[in-house]
Amino acid sequence: MANHRRQTPTLRSLSKRQWIKFTAILAAVGMFAGAGFISRNFYVAEHRASGTSQVSSYSATDSDALEVSRGVSREALRHADKNASYVTVKVNGQSRTVLGYHFTDVKSVLDAGDITLEPDDKVSPSLTSEVSESTVITIERAGTQVETSQEPIAFNTVKKETDDLPKGTEKVETEGQKGVMEITSLVTRSGDTVVSSNVFTSYVKKAPVDKVILVGTGVDTTAETESNAASDTASVIGTTTPVGDMQQWAHDYLLANGYSESDFTATVYIISHESGWRVNATNAASGAYGLAQALPGSKMASAGSDWATNYQTQLKWFWSYCASRYGSIQGAYNFWVANNWY
Repeated sequence: MANHRRQTPTLRSLSKRQWIKFTAILAAVGMFAGAGFISRNFYVAEHRASGTSQVSSYSATDSDALEVSRGVSREALRHADKNASYVTVKVNGQSRTVLGYHFTDVKSVLDAGDITLEPDDKVSPSLTSEVSESTVITIERAGTQVETSQEPIAFNTVKKETDDLPKGTEKVETEGQKGVMEITSLVTRSGDTVVSSNVFTSYVKKAPVDKVILVGTGVDTTAETESNAASDTASVIGTTTPVGDMQQWAHDYLLANGYSESDFTATVYIISHESGWRVNATNAASGAYGLAQALPGSKMASAGSDWATNYQTQLKWFWSYCASRYGSIQGAYNFWVANNWY
């Protein structure tokens, strides 16, 4: 009976000519692998030597605002949401990234970015043109100027317990400082009268600094303290006094639903740094939106259809996000403090 099994050659069965060919192939593979390894190392070394750092969402227009930033390199954004697409829109020369899902044409990008066209606007490419991540949509709006303004961000008062002070005594550890919110608007004027003003982007230029008050829990100031007392004090998040209606609602909601004062303190810290408690905070560099700077903002629709304007909906989404990604609100806080983003 004929043997129809496939004959598999072995190294021993190779002829001299086959051995020469086999050796040449191995040498070529080794050269390409070595070249790739060397070129990769060269790129990494060159990149490190250049000292180039990622542009952060809060430093997109201010290189000194790195301490309150969420990373927005394309890879960082893709890590945040791999299914999202990113398209640049320029209005009268002012750039902004619009982030969303399944962009089909220019109109779909403008809708996702909540960018409303005026009757005399000139849009390029046309509204029905297909888009990709390399597309740059330009809008020229006659009679409209790009104006930048700044608004203060209130600081909070945080009380932290310490046994370094006698019980009942208080000491200011850190004085509070207001933060700065920078807002870029498209303003149309008729003479000195403002006909319309639409916020295009807004970001935390400078984060507020909380006023920290130490509250004594010790018995005797002359008593010796443990060597790790300072670190224990620093690790306590503390109790924060609400400022404004949004924070008061957040405080009451959390405590009524089984959360703690520390959870509220963690919430205030993150939101103050991310958006300055501005519901429509829109980051030009990343496309992040809202109190929690969701990427993209439409993610918050899972908490309610009014996600774009309702601070309660945005905060509920934020708390859910913290729980799903970091296990808790304080878990998100710990990550933010360590990384300056979350």
